[in-house]
Amino acid sequence: MLFRNRFLFLLALAALLAFLSLSLQFLHLIPVNPIREDGLNPKSRKRIMPDLLTEPPAIDPVYEAHVYCNIPTIAERSMEGHAPHYFKLVSVQVLIRHGDRYPLYAIPKTKRPDIDCTLVPSRKPSHPQLEAFIKHMSKGSAAQMDGTLGSLPRYPSHSLCEMGELTQTGVVQHLRNGQLLREIYINKHKLLQSDWTAKQLYLETTGKSRTLQSALALLYTFLPDFDWKKINMRHQWSTIFCSGSCDCPMRNHYLEEEQRRQYSLRVKNNNLEKIYVDMAKIVGIPTRQLRASNPIDSLLCYFCHNVSFPCTNTGCIGMEHFKVIKRHQLEDERERQEKKLYFLYALLATHPLLNQTVNRLQRIAEGKKEEVFVLYSAHDVTLSPVLSALGITEARFPRFAARLVFELWQDGKKPKEHFIRILYNGADVTFQTSFCKDYYKRSSKPMCPLEKFVSFVKRDMFLVFNSTSYYDACRRRPL
Repeated sequence: MLFRNRFLFLLALAALLAFLSLSLQFLHLIPVNPIREDGLNPKSRKRIMPDLLTEPPAIDPVYEAHVYCNIPTIAERSMEGHAPHYFKLVSVQVLIRHGDRYPLYAIPKTKRPDIDCTLVPSRKPSHPQLEAFIKHMSKGSAAQMDGTLGSLPRYPSHSLCEMGELTQTGVVQHLRNGQLLREIYINKHKLLQSDWTAKQLYLETTGKSRTLQSALALLYTFLPDFDWKKINMRHQWSTIFCSGSCDCPMRNHYLEEEQRRQYSLRVKNNNLEKIYVDMAKIVGIPTRQLRASNPIDSLLCYFCHNVSFPCTNTGCIGMEHFKVIKRHQLEDERERQEKKLYFLYALLATHPLLNQTVNRLQRIAEGKKEEVFVLYSAHDVTLSPVLSALGITEARFPRFAARLVFELWQDGKKPKEHFIRILYNGADVTFQTSFCKDYYKRSSKPMCPLEKFVSFVKRDMFLVFNSTSYYDACRRRPL
């Protein structure tokens, strides 16, 4: 009986204490940290990059395809432009992949996807500035364009898209990119003033209409005032932006080895081969010819534009075909990270571009360069090796309109010290890089010293080749 009374007494006391605690919080006598509408504690210093989509636990080819399409439907949140209040933003360099495009390859004996590449502001997806963009692009005679760029159209205009042509979705993707970056870098950080000059920009694109048009769409919504007379677009003939340093035999060697690895993985995939055989029967061509047509490129276009997969009198290509091919593509990307052949290729392929980037950042930090905004408009085969070379192994394959941003910051308390941040599609990946992982463990600053990046590009990139220079690494055979 005594034990029972004591138990009841303790239970009553616990209930009373709980009631008092709740009452005090209700009356605001006990401070509690408020939770913002986005669910984050304002006092938390942890860097968080929320995912806009809930990722499934295992590889889901349909989900990954949606991410790749990058359909502009919801507002994007990003971590660009975040730094302690005493830091000053000095320069921004952006490397983009072109926006959504029509396929580069067609599946033989099937009807091409019926997609209209004219720009119609009333058709979704659209953008508030799309109509003004169309009008402005038709007045681009004053722009300075290198080489053959002057003969390229400023915006897509075919009622049935040509192969590889930028679509309206692709234009809108980069109008949104430009708008997002403008809000951060122009409106917040005042990177460019209303009286900006051509000397403050460095613009470079490959010779494809889709990369030129993507760059113009981004610039149109980014710049304080889009002035054709201040646009000087340089032409880059190489998709890896190697400029005058493209002679690299070992880069080609590692690429060939990587292609052999891809072939070996493909021939081992019996399920993939069955799918190719089935698709070849549907369209009435040899399996080898179907494989050579790279069907995933065309099928992704159908998927991204919500168009039914092609049919013939024999049957239809379906979602199961698509899933198997897309899953193999994802498995190939995963093995590529493990085998390291692509990594070795990437180091040599991207050194000229990264070296140019580092040299420019150094000159800007020293006050010897005026270029505060740099834009390279490129391809997936440009961004992918850059990500690999930097050591950002967790990054997805570049989606349509992907962006990789290098921010240069000056420490306001120690003006001679400069730091960089690297962001991929809005996520801060600075401390995923091979050259700044260790620094992150022993520093409270949310960025990486510029000299770490410089040392990586000028020296550390060649260590794996037992070399001390790009020239030597390009010619030294592995032991």
